[in-house]
Amino acid sequence: MARTPLDLDELVEHWTLLKDEQALVSGKRGATRLGFAVLLKFYTQYGRFPRGRAELPGEAVEFVARQVQVPASELGFYDWTGRTVEYHRAQIREHLGFRECSVAHAEKLTAYLAEHVADKERRPEQVRVELLARCRTESIEPPTAGRCDRIVGAPLCGRPRSR
Repeated sequence: MARTPLDLDELVEHWTLLKDEQALVSGKRGATRLGFAVLLKFYTQYGRFPRGRAELPGEAVEFVARQVQVPASELGFYDWTGRTVEYHRAQIREHLGFRECSVAHAEKLTAYLAEHVADKERRPEQVRVELLARCRTESIEPPTAGRCDRIVGAPLCGRPRSR
């Protein structure tokens, strides 16, 4: 399915680096600077990190590249695996006040869904929406897709609860 190109208003609203964000990227250079900046803006918009370069809209990369004064083509040299990207993710989480989803968080989220959602909503896709919203409310980075499936499935696997 084709994606609708972003217009200038969307680029400005979601992909403009704010003053505090500019300070975060200022010490980085080249592909690292651009990679960090697009990770940061993607996270602020979607509440998670992109799974790779293919998930980033080309016009957004160009827009951010102009702001950080790095050619958009440099993003091809950004390492999406390894210690650097993990460090960048940790910096972004800390800056935005988010935490990785621990086992304890997953258990708490599962209990929340069982108590507040699964008795009224039995469609897994809608329970997943509620899970992701709760993650955002609790400042928890959403778990991986497989872990989300397990968290969503746990309160739904039993027989329907009484209303």
